[in-house]
Amino acid sequence: MLDDRARTLLKTLIERYIAEGQPVGSRALSRYSGLELSAATVRNVMADLEDIGLIASPHTSAGRVPTARGYRFFVDSLLTVKPLDRDKLQAIEGQLAPMQPRQLISNASHLLSGLTRFAGIVMTPRRATLRIRQMEFVSLSERRVLLILVTADGDVQNRLLFTNRAYTPSELVTATNYLNQHFVGHDFEHIHTRVRDELKELRGDLQALMAAALTAGDEVIRGPGERYVISGERNLLGVEEFSSNMKRLRELFDLFEQRTALMQLLDLSQRADGVQIFIGGESGLAPLDECSVVTAPYEVDGEVVGSVGVIGPTRMAYERVIPIVDITAKLLSSALTYQANC
Repeated sequence: MLDDRARTLLKTLIERYIAEGQPVGSRALSRYSGLELSAATVRNVMADLEDIGLIASPHTSAGRVPTARGYRFFVDSLLTVKPLDRDKLQAIEGQLAPMQPRQLISNASHLLSGLTRFAGIVMTPRRATLRIRQMEFVSLSERRVLLILVTADGDVQNRLLFTNRAYTPSELVTATNYLNQHFVGHDFEHIHTRVRDELKELRGDLQALMAAALTAGDEVIRGPGERYVISGERNLLGVEEFSSNMKRLRELFDLFEQRTALMQLLDLSQRADGVQIFIGGESGLAPLDECSVVTAPYEVDGEVVGSVGVIGPTRMAYERVIPIVDITAKLLSSALTYQANC
């Protein structure tokens, strides 16, 4: 599609524009490209690149800027992704050591935001089969009992139960032993069905406690209301492309709050093998027309369960953002898999 000269000039233009945020003129391209070309020759090449839609000329400047199509060509054909430096790698490793899954998800989102200075987003794992490792009842006060559920992936869920009467420590131990002896290792749907069937066989004074435990367990199955965790939205306020367009910024924040449309994009990214990049209108979401979304799927025991990503302007340092997203997804996969099997 492009000869070597045109590729070099396009690469130089996009790199300068990402670094400086200003339209790039022919003189700057002559100076930074390393090619011994006259300004007239550079202008001719720029005109050709503009004709095929890879760059555009703003009304207020004689220089050129990349289009979404130009960024796509740059990412697919011209970009050289560099490995993360040691400090960034150690920062990610330190925050994604094995721990409770919910904390890992939150840490990953904050890491993506902090390292890129854009918005970091992590889709929470799907819970197709939520298996229980341990269940326990703990008395808090006369009519308050804490139900502790430990899932097979190491997540600890606490649910407060308000009971009609006080339960003795002995009764709570009996109820705990019953659940752990009969249902540990099963998914909660199985537990739910069996306990419902067997409630009538339990001592009458434990039926109400077990029924309350089932209701609380249903909440765990449904999982948190939020299907993803997002951090650093306010970083986008400092992005020149957004700060000068409040209408676009409001639309973007509305998208974050609505969540449904963004979830569809994250669901799509799970099907990709490795890092996927949506530039401008490629996302199919109007509020992201001036954004790029860099995503990567993460796994637990070899099964894709979610994705991580960064949302920022199309004018982002792709060579820096891509490896951050990639390594975050891989380390999150490792930490969650370890937690699920320990």
